[in-house]
Amino acid sequence: MNDHNNIQNEIAVALDIGTTKVCAIAGCLNEYGKIEVVSVGTVKSEGVSRGVVSNIDKTVRAIKEAIEIAERNSGLKFKLVHVGIAGQHIKSLHHHGLLVRHDANDEIAYEDVEKLIKDMHKLVLPPGDKILHVIPQEFTVDDEQDIIDPVGMSGIRLEANFHIITGQISASRNIMRCVEKAGLEVADVTLEPIASSASILSDEEKEAGVALVDIGGGTTDITIFKDGIIRHTAVIPFGGNAVTKDIREGCTVMMDQAEKLKVKFGSAMAEEIYDNRIITIPGFKGREHKEISEKNLARIIQARVEEIFDYVLWEIRRSGYENKLIAGIVLTGGGSLLKHINILAEYHTGLSARVGKPVEHLAHGYSTQLASPIYATAVGLLKNTIENMKDRSFVEDLEAKENDQVEENDENIEEGENALKNEYEKNKKGNRFFNKFYTLTKEFFEATPDSEF
Repeated sequence: MNDHNNIQNEIAVALDIGTTKVCAIAGCLNEYGKIEVVSVGTVKSEGVSRGVVSNIDKTVRAIKEAIEIAERNSGLKFKLVHVGIAGQHIKSLHHHGLLVRHDANDEIAYEDVEKLIKDMHKLVLPPGDKILHVIPQEFTVDDEQDIIDPVGMSGIRLEANFHIITGQISASRNIMRCVEKAGLEVADVTLEPIASSASILSDEEKEAGVALVDIGGGTTDITIFKDGIIRHTAVIPFGGNAVTKDIREGCTVMMDQAEKLKVKFGSAMAEEIYDNRIITIPGFKGREHKEISEKNLARIIQARVEEIFDYVLWEIRRSGYENKLIAGIVLTGGGSLLKHINILAEYHTGLSARVGKPVEHLAHGYSTQLASPIYATAVGLLKNTIENMKDRSFVEDLEAKENDQVEENDENIEEGENALKNEYEKNKKGNRFFNKFYTLTKEFFEATPDSEF
């Protein structure tokens, strides 16, 4: 019983609200420090456009369905979730902070660093924007530069460079409103590119320098790491759905047919198609079938993916880390499932590329469903939730709830018994004349001798 309660207390719940899917995932750390996924619920998303909520009702419905599937698979009732946020409204900037301390002999405490971070939240932003994350880059104590962790050092002048990520207040409020309407509480909101990096990248890659490119349905998110620190983040307003729309217009087919063509026959490199098969597409409402060659399909896809990589390369150059990314590019998200996309990334950017799957931190025996770049954000959100919110309870204590129900039932039974007793006493008082008459009648007949009858 106690073990069951401990497991409930350790379970964390994360919610990935994406353009193409809504995913609820629950799990906990096992004894070896790996993530044990308890349940996953995934449904199609229809109320989100380019990472931003465009229809509240549809989004709420999708969240409820995903949560219900995850709850049914786990046998638990969720009450708190950690939510991811993305979208083209996400921006980033760099700022310098300064704190002058009173005594050089006192050690720099964590509170001093926290004060610097809180000062960043006082920045004047464009109307409608809010700060989502403040990420310290490096610190300077007096004249000593490039310090990663200044806590415990001595000095009067504490300086720091910060990478600040901002987003629209309305976008985050809409996400929170959808979650609350689905009957859940929001524990915290995390930028989805940061979450994806937690599940995909190794510590060695972050140290060496790497660019994570998460190609989602509506957006492509970029996160650049160097020396183990996030150096740059950006969101490109194009993703896998843009490729599907190009196929729909180029091949004049329905949207669902275009998606199937992309998934089943699509390739990001036309030059890698050698047999050039002819794909037959059923006609619409009795019309003739359409035929398209596999190479022409690849040309349509390649044109859009090259445009996405143009933006990626521009962001990498803008960050100033183009020649410092020893680990190159790591591709993830649903768009990275396109055949030969890693080859196109290498040709187009000049950096080495691989496709990342969120399996490094999962416990042995994980579901094959999770071994897909599609679940990079969901697994990363779950990892961040487990690591940073250990004191929060994400699921309801079903046993306590059952005990409360039993106590409530006992109280109802007791109230019912008291009501019956009161009713009986009332009836007893009301029938006093009848009872007296019955007693006298009984005594009269019992006192009469039998011979008289």
